Amino acid sequence: MIRLVSLCLFVLAWQLGALALGPQHLPAPDQVTATFIAEWRSGDMPMNLGLTLMRVLAGFSLAMAAGSALGLALGRNAALDRLVDPWLVIALNTPALVVIILAYVWGGLNETSALVAIALNKFPNAVVTLREGARALDPALDEMAQVFAFSSWKRWRNVWLPQLAPYFAAAARGGLALVWKIVLVVELLGRPNGVGFKMGMAFQLFDLRLLLAYALPFVALMVLAETFVLRPAERAANGWRRHGA
Repeated sequence: MIRLVSLCLFVLAWQLGALALGPQHLPAPDQVTATFIAEWRSGDMPMNLGLTLMRVLAGFSLAMAAGSALGLALGRNAALDRLVDPWLVIALNTPALVVIILAYVWGGLNETSALVAIALNKFPNAVVTLREGARALDPALDEMAQVFAFSSWKRWRNVWLPQLAPYFAAAARGGLALVWKIVLVVELLGRPNGVGFKMGMAFQLFDLRLLLAYALPFVALMVLAETFVLRPAERAANGWRRHGA
């Protein structure tokens, strides 16, 4: 209920801002809605939203899989961690725009380069988060698993995964917030379709109605994903800590 009230206040503030600034600076909600409906009926909106969401999912999945594997390895192997840490610091501090441009220059303006750029920008964040999770594993539980001769799979499923679940959830939640922003820049610079491409067109035409018509539905989809998928997953991942306290 509070979220609904907050949303209504946002729309009200938007309407008041549109009245104060004028349609050239801030289109009113009904004007943006009309543009959204026109784009949806033309087929451009569902196509571009779908392509962008596919890139978000693909880049996010690649980064999470590779970053989690490396992060767990670094957290469990101190020598490997010392060796890779400088590379990781460099990756964390390299601007996203530089990574995107290099990916396009080296790989060409194609879908593969776009996905590589998306995944590389998320990858170091996943590594750092899961590395901390691996470092925080309770050694006493490992000793218990060794005493009871747990198999590798049983140790992973019953000992490691419950402890790592909050870190996976945190990496996923923060990663999604980062990835979808990166995807828009990737599309703006080197893709002939997608929400970022359409926003670039709107900017060139100074068409704020078109810009907001594409921005708001995409933001709404990401908010829904966080509200109904990532937040519940994070709460479930941390549930054992609350029950154990």
